[in-house]
Amino acid sequence: MSSVYEVINPATEKAVTQVALADVEQTDLIIEKAARAFESWRHIAPADRARLLRAFATVVSAHREELAELEIKNSGHTRGNALWEADNVANVLNYYSAAPERLFGRQIPVPNGIDITFKEPLGVVGVIVPWNFPMPIAGWGFAPALAAGNTVVLKPAEYTPLTAIRLGELALEAGIPEGVFNVIPGKGSVVGNRFVTHPQVRKVVFTGSTDVGKSIMAGCAQQVKRVTLELGGKSANIIFADSDIEKAAANAPGAVFDNAGQDCCARSRILIEKSAFEKFMSHFEKAVKNFRVEDPALATAEMGPLISKKQFDAVSAYIDNTVAFTGNAPTGPGFWMAPTVLLPTSTAAASWRDEIFGPVVSVMTFDDEADAIAKANDTEFGLSGSIWSRDSAKAIRVARAVESGNLSVNSNSSVRYWTPFGGYKQSGLGRELGPDALDSFTEVKNVFISTEK
Repeated sequence: MSSVYEVINPATEKAVTQVALADVEQTDLIIEKAARAFESWRHIAPADRARLLRAFATVVSAHREELAELEIKNSGHTRGNALWEADNVANVLNYYSAAPERLFGRQIPVPNGIDITFKEPLGVVGVIVPWNFPMPIAGWGFAPALAAGNTVVLKPAEYTPLTAIRLGELALEAGIPEGVFNVIPGKGSVVGNRFVTHPQVRKVVFTGSTDVGKSIMAGCAQQVKRVTLELGGKSANIIFADSDIEKAAANAPGAVFDNAGQDCCARSRILIEKSAFEKFMSHFEKAVKNFRVEDPALATAEMGPLISKKQFDAVSAYIDNTVAFTGNAPTGPGFWMAPTVLLPTSTAAASWRDEIFGPVVSVMTFDDEADAIAKANDTEFGLSGSIWSRDSAKAIRVARAVESGNLSVNSNSSVRYWTPFGGYKQSGLGRELGPDALDSFTEVKNVFISTEK
């Protein structure tokens, strides 16, 4: 029997709506529906599939304000972020709408015949979406999967189902056939686990915690099921003394406090060259105190609340006596927390090693290039990070040496929908976005044709 979840606005703690959560039987029915739809969707002409994806993108763009309003109420995202997120879904759909006509195989020289390869779709793809970026991360999974000829069952996080549900409705409005793109709100232990165990789900795409990702990977191994994992991060923001210190300091708050620090790419470890420490901290303190934490519906808001009381309590446990300074935050209802800067004295400190997933950043000095690289790599994660230096050769050396999937030089940008995204080490497996993502939604089939008499 299905249950009901009450969606809460994290900025006000007021109920927004109730959403029915699917049980195993309902999940099986949707998976079977997607499996039936796959038999026709995979055979739709590439140009027609491309046209449908472009139509879906157009409908999403037409509803960007509505989707943003839903995300502000459901997730506490700032208005600027929520509009960007809706646009990102449309942009990702448009990008992958070019894929159906470009899923090229190869002709490989062989003796006594012709050898060709095809990129074939997998079947039903299960996409499990986290609560921190409900819209874009959903699109990163379903857009390339649909473009490659797969059908999709998507499970949004319990906290944040509203935009996913609406995207499912908009897909139908755009002409995506019934059963091709399905949204199933439910618990991870029920719906998400069924994606792992159901034999008709041929691939699972999961974004979330490293511990849950490990259990999904282990479960998928039972059926040798394909899996893409985008997991935790503890990214380093490496700032050399020869960089533009004022610019690095001005940009550092957004790099970690955006989305209230609930971002696997958050630069939550700042490594500053020892000789520049005092100058950096002086400018950084001003930037943190000026960072606008306010009603996320305001156009001026730079940070909203944490997603829940549970997350607020988890983050609060890391705030100790190493606080250097804090920013500002509203009081009263809502899961508000001021941006907080810590100065841990050891790389063994929990605040330095754990993914806090909140508006908390730790600052530590380094002696030289080698020390910066060693401290940046001293983590089980490797998702993102930044390097600030005017010395381009040094910046390239450090970028090649840091064990991370996504790095920026003199910038804190992590995500572009046309470039690959994914992590090293325990930050994940596989790549999303860009041209690389399509490979993980297809199988290569090799066909040899004899020309001998």
